[in-house]
Amino acid sequence: MSRIQILPDILSNKIAAGEVVERPSSVVKELLENSIDANSSRIIIDIENGGRSLIRISDNGSGMNRDDALLSIERYATSKIHTDSDLYSIKTLGFRGEALPSIASVSHFSLITRDESSETATQILIDGGKIRSVTEVGAPVGTMIDVKNLFYNTPARRKFLKSTNSEMGHIADTLSGIALGRPEIGFQLVHNGKIVKKWPLSTNPLDRVSSVFGQDIRKDLQKIELETENVSVFGWISSPLITQSTSQKIYLYVNGRFIRDRGLQHALFEGYRGRLMKGRFPIAVLFIKVPFEQLDVNVHPAKHEIRFAGYRTVYETLKAAVFNAWNTIDHKKPQPVSIEMSTPIHISPIDRSPAALLFTQNRHEEKEIPFQASFQKTNFQYDELSEKKIISEKRSPYSSSIHSTFQGKKRPEQALYDDYPTAQKDLNLSTGIQIPFRVIGQFHNTYIVCESENEFILLDQHAAHERILFEQLKRKADKSGSPAQKLLIPEIIDFGYSESAILEKLLPGLLDFGLEIEPFGGNAFAVKAVPSLLSDREIKPLIVEMVEKISDIGFAGGIEKTLDDCLILMACHGSIRANQALSEKEMMGIIDQLALCENPSHCPHGRPIRISWPVSELEKKFKRIL
Repeated sequence: MSRIQILPDILSNKIAAGEVVERPSSVVKELLENSIDANSSRIIIDIENGGRSLIRISDNGSGMNRDDALLSIERYATSKIHTDSDLYSIKTLGFRGEALPSIASVSHFSLITRDESSETATQILIDGGKIRSVTEVGAPVGTMIDVKNLFYNTPARRKFLKSTNSEMGHIADTLSGIALGRPEIGFQLVHNGKIVKKWPLSTNPLDRVSSVFGQDIRKDLQKIELETENVSVFGWISSPLITQSTSQKIYLYVNGRFIRDRGLQHALFEGYRGRLMKGRFPIAVLFIKVPFEQLDVNVHPAKHEIRFAGYRTVYETLKAAVFNAWNTIDHKKPQPVSIEMSTPIHISPIDRSPAALLFTQNRHEEKEIPFQASFQKTNFQYDELSEKKIISEKRSPYSSSIHSTFQGKKRPEQALYDDYPTAQKDLNLSTGIQIPFRVIGQFHNTYIVCESENEFILLDQHAAHERILFEQLKRKADKSGSPAQKLLIPEIIDFGYSESAILEKLLPGLLDFGLEIEPFGGNAFAVKAVPSLLSDREIKPLIVEMVEKISDIGFAGGIEKTLDDCLILMACHGSIRANQALSEKEMMGIIDQLALCENPSHCPHGRPIRISWPVSELEKKFKRIL
């Protein structure tokens, strides 16, 4: 008996289904592509239980007659390819003839379809790849496909499906990607009987972009357009000020097909060169057109990948289109105009920096102490609640102000230290930071320059302040909830389906941090209060970045780890930035509070806060010691 056998059709269809149908969103993608190819102007997607129980796609396209309907469920049966040459000039989205039989082999499948020439519709019922019945029914022109109990006969594949919200998020993302590229088609997404998304057809592609991303983004989108001999690029890109922490909102369409291509993403980034911060990604919806014969879409069964005959030309055209758009805008910026004034006017600026607000919060007026005097034997005198105190203090020439010994009431600068454990108010000798040391100045408005008796030290001001805020926020949340600042007018933020599900899961934990957010209908949320330490910061970018990062990495570490990551982002958004000038008092305040931290050596992201050089090493560099 021969060891090599021809596989039965049902088994070969299941193998094909493993390549084409990865999860419920794969089914939605394949069926939507067929509906689009049928020239539909309205498509309704009904989902139950995240696609496990039901996926129903209804359209008003051209439909099929009885004979075509029966052929459509056969493997490699298609109306879109007839000759060898057609393989190298594919103009449709679906063409391989694998989708319907593959889906039908792993589900309870129903197809109802009718074309204009037929008086009745044809209904075909299939269970696990076996045809159960073919009947005539009444139905309008178009096609409706039901996919029930997906993977019911392949339990190994079914058990790898994620939660209902996760699978529904993938479906919503798939639909968004397709809907962005087809504004001429109306889409409606329904989950468990509730309308999740509804996009009416539009003649203006920008209307569809706004409806998917939200109206707020519309004013920050820049149109780009460039055409060469064989390539044209058209679309919208966001301002360099409006960026994301992931590349999920970069949508590329080639001849109407939604694709993911790292090379073309790199071309987009190159067009932004010098305008994007490292690790940030723009929002982009880009339509690329090339001759059909110069594009190979038959690379993967699921059609995720494509190949270009002239890839370099496409790359350079996209890069140039983006670069030219920003270059034109830069040259249109108005030049400053000098105005002569008869009487000079001097306005003293009010320091609104986070550091200034942090170190002056809840303080009484006090007499300014000269910077040099603060490192010598000094008598501090201040008035607190009309009670005068004169405090004598013996200090080392290099002693930080935190290590002063006071009689009676504490200094106003220590008001923010009240809730630190008493033991933390002593020298933290286990951290590696050599204290006492004193501030010399600031380098590049980014690093605090210090010295001790034996070392030269640089502190990263952003990393240090980030550590301080992180521990303050966490400590307050662990006690009885972080104090919050109510917003006079709640800020409304719109999210996609998957993002809104993530945020809903985070709401109770964020409330402990002082971030009060409530659902506002649909996928919108209202921010009603923010942590007091972040009251002077824009809150929307912080919340959007939180959700983006969790959407990218998930809840793999558990909800507590995820909330810690949110706290790190809150500290990062609220902390002093690089290239920000600080006064001597502000720099000393950072050092004082840093000395009280449990981990003053590293920021919450793990970056070092300080680096140091022993005096002996410097003396060797200058050849003072041989």
